[in-house]
Amino acid sequence: MTMVSRSIPAEPADITGLRQDLAAAFRLCHRFGWSESVGNHFSAAVSSCGRKFLLNPRWQHFATVRASDLLILDADSPEVMKGSDAPDPSAWAVHGTLHREIPEARVILHCHSPYATALACLKDPTLLPIDNNTARFFGRIGYDLEFGGISDTASEGEHLARALRGHAVLVMGNHGVTVTGETVADAFEDLYFFEKAARTQILALSTGCPLAVLNEAVARDTAEGWVSYRGMAERHFDYLKSTLDAEDASWRD
Repeated sequence: MTMVSRSIPAEPADITGLRQDLAAAFRLCHRFGWSESVGNHFSAAVSSCGRKFLLNPRWQHFATVRASDLLILDADSPEVMKGSDAPDPSAWAVHGTLHREIPEARVILHCHSPYATALACLKDPTLLPIDNNTARFFGRIGYDLEFGGISDTASEGEHLARALRGHAVLVMGNHGVTVTGETVADAFEDLYFFEKAARTQILALSTGCPLAVLNEAVARDTAEGWVSYRGMAERHFDYLKSTLDAEDASWRD
């Protein structure tokens, strides 16, 4: 049998904590009911250019991911897809492209959480500023309404990158949500609050009554007001990790 030779980038020595945080994000995503069989993907850049990144292995259930399971890949090396432990095509097309095209998106979390996906399935999936949590995202969301099936081609990754660029969150029409952040804690906190915000809007819409939408000035002020509360993300994520430790700390291995 001919073995496929592929170049794996050397792993920086200081990313143990990043590996552990990303592993925790997988476990927590499943705990909150946002996982999808053995699909969906989370990634985190390990190089300043963003092109070298951590990604979950192909079809490993979120509830089982350990820090050591995460692959380290190079977005400029498509030959990785020929390896026996290659990620699935949609993971490579989306996360490889986004890390290559948007280096400031250090952490990229994509899932099909129930309310965010319900929002994405509306003809107009705009998240409206109707409370503190929905206003948190005012001006921070990109929208991709060109659903073309499973996102497993280079062209699909490129148009998602165009839609996401300049935003922290991407609502993927008829699909789900992608959230980015500087750290795993920051990205997971936005994912957590985006799901709450989408739930609020879906529940409000379900009443059939008109929504009390905040005016633009108040919505913008509210979004800006959240910036000074950024430290909440790390504190919340630390607490969530402690609950994982209490159950089974093997995710850190």
